[in-house]
Amino acid sequence: MTRCSTVRGRAGQRTVRAVVSVAMLVALATGCRNDATPAWGYPELEATVGSLSRALEEACDGTASDGCADDLDRLDTLAERAFDEVLDHRLLDAGYVEARSEVDRAREFRLAAAAQARSPRDPNYLPLGRAMAAERLAYRRLLAELERIRTTPPPRDGMEPV
Repeated sequence: MTRCSTVRGRAGQRTVRAVVSVAMLVALATGCRNDATPAWGYPELEATVGSLSRALEEACDGTASDGCADDLDRLDTLAERAFDEVLDHRLLDAGYVEARSEVDRAREFRLAAAAQARSPRDPNYLPLGRAMAAERLAYRRLLAELERIRTTPPPRDGMEPV
């Protein structure tokens, strides 16, 4: 009798192992998704990045320096909105901070050049044109960083803090 129960016990263990193995394979095949986690595509940030990109393309398209300065100031409003969304999603990283600092430095350079341009009353003041071009380039780098952090998936299905 002892021998019969041992054989049945081993057969039962094999059956349990087989069921567990099949369950694990099914879980792996379906992806083991956690549907309770939020979508990491960040649709609000995507919309803001799209608006910022379009505004950058339209900024300074053959307008005078005053119109270009106004366009660049409007870009800063969109960049602030993107920054708020980056903070909301806890996506702030060193690359973004550096890109945002570069935009701020370029803005200061443009404002200083604009102040100098007002004294000689020259609307085509070369340093002002360079400063505006540098600010547009800084915004392009900021856009690239925003797109990078927006499209990078969070670690471990978004269950851990970034």
